[in-house]
Amino acid sequence: MEESEVMRTVQIPSHYYQVFDLDFTREIPAEGIGGWKMKDLPFSLDHSALVVMHAWDVGTREEFPGWHRVVEYFPRAEKILQGPLPKLLQAARSASLKIYHVSAGEISCRHLPGYQRTLDFAGAPEPGGEQIATDLVHRQLQAFREAEGYLGTHNRSDIEAGFQRLAFPKEAFPPPEEDVVVDSPQLFALCQRDGINHLVYAGFALNVCLHQVGGGMLDMARKGLMCSTIREVVTATENKETARGELAKENALWRVSTGFGFVYDLESFAEGILSAPECAGRES
Repeated sequence: MEESEVMRTVQIPSHYYQVFDLDFTREIPAEGIGGWKMKDLPFSLDHSALVVMHAWDVGTREEFPGWHRVVEYFPRAEKILQGPLPKLLQAARSASLKIYHVSAGEISCRHLPGYQRTLDFAGAPEPGGEQIATDLVHRQLQAFREAEGYLGTHNRSDIEAGFQRLAFPKEAFPPPEEDVVVDSPQLFALCQRDGINHLVYAGFALNVCLHQVGGGMLDMARKGLMCSTIREVVTATENKETARGELAKENALWRVSTGFGFVYDLESFAEGILSAPECAGRES
């Protein structure tokens, strides 16, 4: 076993954010900290997995105009689906790196062999927990947020219709041999079964779904898993003030480094996992 683990460990350039030391001689002490740095660090192919999360086929702007008016990252996600993500999946499969797919609910995966296998092993998704009692003011505030601050009443029907036909895109469709989950308990059960303790995330959106919803980094980190990502295969939900420079993505990558794991570059990650001796000669 020890020899096998050595054989399946490679060195990969890993980005990390050094948060020390504040320089109190500066006007802004934080400007003295180390910031982004990179070092070649070990990566275990036997105890790591790629997680492709919420990679969706969201239809076209003509089909669901209201949905596309709300989710500003859809065009960037489409570009990732057209190139970087398939390249990563090909490399991961060639390197026999475990791949899990996280679906947004059962609509898009209940018929898939990989999800049926998860149900047999890990059981059905856990029902939502107990909810706090609400009052009239609470409901008024929520209604106002949805109408004026978040979705927009005029977009709701398109969003609901889009979610009803949610599907995996052809570029990231799970083959029968790859497992599919819909929540954190299912993903954790598969990680325990497979001896996985490091998850590398791809998908959309990094600062919302990949960080905080079921199957995301926050839940898995609480279970002791290291959670990393690859810059080129994620995007974030931006706002009016951050969209031009994708500043929300930059902040989310910083959050990954300081709270969950490491940030990798696609080219060096793919080259790294394919450098394992048993992958020699395989095309990436």
